Amino acid sequence: MSKIIASAAIRGTHAIRERVGKRLDEALEKYGEKQEISFPNTGYYLPIIFGMTGEKVENLGDCPKVMAIADDLIPPVPAENLWTPYLGPTLDAGMATLFMEEIEEAIKYLDGPNPVDGIWLGAADDVIMRERGVEFVDGSAPGFCALAGSAPTPEIAEAVVKELQEKNLYIWCSGNFNGTTVSEQLDSLGVQLGWETRIVPYGREIGSAVYSLGFAARAALSFGGAEPGDYRKVLLYNKNRIFAFVLALGEVTDEWYANAAGAISYGFPTIADTPIPEILPTGVCTYEHVVSNIPHDEIVQKAIEVRGLKIMVDKVPIPMAYGPAFEGERIRKDDMYCQFGGNITPAFEFVQMKEMDEVEDGKIEVIGPEVDDIGEGDALPLGIVVDVAGRKMQEDFESILERQIHHLINGAEGVWHMGQRDIVWTRISKKAKEKGFKIRDYGTILHTKLLGEFPSIVDKVQITLYTTEEDCLQWQEKARAKYKERDERTAGMTDETTEIFYSCTLCQSFAPTHVCVVTPERLGLCGAYNWLDCKAAYEIDPTGPNQPIPKGDTIDERLGQWKNVNEFVYNNSGKALDKFNAYSMMEDPMTSCGCFECIVSFLPICNGVMIVNREFTGKETPCGMSFSTLAGTVGGGNVTPGFVGIGKVYITSKKFISADGGFHRIVWMPKALKETLTDELAKRAEELETPDFVDKIADETVGVTEDEILPFLTEKEHPALTMDPMLQ
Repeated sequence: MSKIIASAAIRGTHAIRERVGKRLDEALEKYGEKQEISFPNTGYYLPIIFGMTGEKVENLGDCPKVMAIADDLIPPVPAENLWTPYLGPTLDAGMATLFMEEIEEAIKYLDGPNPVDGIWLGAADDVIMRERGVEFVDGSAPGFCALAGSAPTPEIAEAVVKELQEKNLYIWCSGNFNGTTVSEQLDSLGVQLGWETRIVPYGREIGSAVYSLGFAARAALSFGGAEPGDYRKVLLYNKNRIFAFVLALGEVTDEWYANAAGAISYGFPTIADTPIPEILPTGVCTYEHVVSNIPHDEIVQKAIEVRGLKIMVDKVPIPMAYGPAFEGERIRKDDMYCQFGGNITPAFEFVQMKEMDEVEDGKIEVIGPEVDDIGEGDALPLGIVVDVAGRKMQEDFESILERQIHHLINGAEGVWHMGQRDIVWTRISKKAKEKGFKIRDYGTILHTKLLGEFPSIVDKVQITLYTTEEDCLQWQEKARAKYKERDERTAGMTDETTEIFYSCTLCQSFAPTHVCVVTPERLGLCGAYNWLDCKAAYEIDPTGPNQPIPKGDTIDERLGQWKNVNEFVYNNSGKALDKFNAYSMMEDPMTSCGCFECIVSFLPICNGVMIVNREFTGKETPCGMSFSTLAGTVGGGNVTPGFVGIGKVYITSKKFISADGGFHRIVWMPKALKETLTDELAKRAEELETPDFVDKIADETVGVTEDEILPFLTEKEHPALTMDPMLQ
């Protein structure tokens, strides 16, 4: 490899060692060894250190041991007469750099400057990691770009970042060049920054790059089942499953080289816009390690090629950029040109199946005023009626396609959408209006994307957009009648009346032994796929992750175990699991992957279960573990009797751990989760003729240990206390 790169990276590591060592000594003197340090709301301590070494850095006194590990990795700077430095020592220097910079960033949270300041977001907590991690699992985010430095002009920075967004990638920004950063350049142009738009300004200094690589380490621990300290599995997992790369804009300093060496250990190559030495042979990375001097209008495509990413993007013929990265864009009132719905005007969305000869593919009509016919700030009614036809189209798929409208419209830059059915609210920005976006373009988006994303079931799409109140109200009543008919039809579906279940192995890209079995009464643990979704997905892609499973002979009706389901799970879990029970968490429960919305845990003293959702940030729950700690234990495709990952909707299903006592076993859940599910919980309690049951469920305001909540449960006469023991 290049001696210049090796020498620079190792020099950078030595400089970082001197700086961090001094900072640590000062912090120890000021605060003492027992002073706690951490990144916000994570159960992974300092995640790179935890993932690679297994060391739990909880206080300043834990840091000298990690610094000693780093010292053992740091090689001497190559001598002038040494012409063949090897890649290994350089990568060791890179890993030592990451360990030391994690300590430095953690000290900043204690002693300043605070990493969260202005546009800077600092470390992503575990809630964000799991929410966004699901997108890496399902492919809606094919990878991420760790973007360092700044572009020659803000406009070039915007062009590079927008191209990355259009490729559906996350952009994680660290480091500065020429006194500024890409994040500051974008902010000066009014570009929205944040997790919602996939442009994440981690920090101004290059050391904040550890937040990107720490996210990747947590993904391996959470989704991939890697054990803390199994650095080989963590690194291989990232090389093979997390498609990331570094874009270096501007002069690459010694410390940048040191961080790039750390990234190369993960299998993440560096692509630069300056003429630095290259490392072209393959080895640790899939292809080249360092590629340089790439023009800005070619650098994104080159990075994708070098990392081995395969990205398919349907071009949507509208005057604005399009991609999932724009789904989180917000359009405030001051930025809005016009709006529809939102309890201001009538608005609805309605998909209906038609015969092939009843649909003229590509026909888009606007009945009523267009954008050019109204003034800035005006509100119009909007009825979106989508007629679809296809040889494999089924009436059951109408609601599935209808649910896609929200995220498909939101993918347009300068357009904001929320809600579905007849509770829709959408806005068009001034910027979009100036570039020529029209109401008709809503139809263009839906025509292009429904045909592109559902080619197996959709052959023709015709769209009519109504913008007069009379038409909207008339069609809204037709739509509501159909909504009611659909709801009644799906409400009657049960596991007993259905002979075919569906698999979901989408998460095997992260957890190879995990298999979800989706039934009418149990959706996937990620909360994103129900039985109808899987049925439609199979029609769309017959060889995809959603496969039909005929139930076959019933082995145990109470536990929810069937012969054919067992065989499918065995053959599709790498033969790691020979049986599973759909309705029990105590005996052979379903495997769990880190994508779960909630975790259910057995509480022996209370003879019941607690449920904790991934949004809960508390460090304590009655089972003794936070959500993050639980996720590390339960996830990764594991079967853990007494614990199971679930989707939120399953909590109020009649089949919720029915073999273990069901709904009445719930003794604790976070207050926010209880409030989110208020209506559903109350309805289920009424069905069981225990209308006051929800008030008997404890939350964190009552206590966070079994001993703390038991008196409350006793006072409330919670039914779990008198039920048969869960642990037989």
